[in-house]
Amino acid sequence: MMLKDFAKKPKRFVAGGRSCAGCAAPIIFRTVLAATDHPVVAGNATGCMEVTSSIYPFTSWNIPWIHNAFENVSSTISGAESAYRALKKRGKIKETIKFVAFGGDGGTYDIGLQSLSGALERGHDFLYVCYDNGAYMNTGNQRSSATPFGASTTTEPAGKVLQGKSLFRKNLTEIVAAHNIPYVAQASVSNIMDLYSKAKRAFEIEGPKFMVVFSPCTTLWKFPPDQTIQIAKLAVESRFWPLYEIENGKYKINYKPSKEVPVEDFLKTQKRFAHLFSPENSHLIEKIQKHTDDEWEKLLKREG
Repeated sequence: MMLKDFAKKPKRFVAGGRSCAGCAAPIIFRTVLAATDHPVVAGNATGCMEVTSSIYPFTSWNIPWIHNAFENVSSTISGAESAYRALKKRGKIKETIKFVAFGGDGGTYDIGLQSLSGALERGHDFLYVCYDNGAYMNTGNQRSSATPFGASTTTEPAGKVLQGKSLFRKNLTEIVAAHNIPYVAQASVSNIMDLYSKAKRAFEIEGPKFMVVFSPCTTLWKFPPDQTIQIAKLAVESRFWPLYEIENGKYKINYKPSKEVPVEDFLKTQKRFAHLFSPENSHLIEKIQKHTDDEWEKLLKREG
């Protein structure tokens, strides 16, 4: 599909919401929801996009949509999908309906992980999409297990004792892949057609599917709102956020940067990492670069 054709697809997530200027998440939602021509039912965990897309009496959702608690969107969409299968078996529903759950990293990596794991293990036919902005942004930039090493947050701020988060982020993509589900993918808002293609493929596959999408937060990463896509692109080019997919256990890297881009080029675009550029913290940037290189080498080996 050409980009101009994608732009003509019906708008299932419409304009007029109250997300921050430069927010990547609405772009992600529109892209994913456009990736199937079948009717779609969506569940949405509490978080930035639930709040900004559904301020009563308005809504950005042009499809059936369920708001649920922070921790249980996977359980909610599992129940909806189970009811659909039962009604279809009885002949009360004829059409094919797709089910998708959306959650931020706080509601996915952390407090929603148990319900997500259960839904994946039970084999429900749905797509889970995590928009990953690396902290609990809806409540003020508290660290999550998706927060990168060295990032300053309100619960692990850079100061005299700590220099931002002291641990590396959880690799949720690999955790989900360990459930042996049919399809897992890592995508970025900086590559819309890759994101669209992965969502389209996911909707075509029967069973549980999972995507985690890099979603820069202009407000709390502290960068100008017109730089969202460029920063997301730097994350990919520096190999900080690789684009890859795992279908039936087989790894495929979708993009391999043609030149070496140091991870500090990505880090310096955001004030949450500004403290790392003090002379006494140069070793921390070296530590992040080594970790990034090591993870990339692991991925290359998995691809084989």
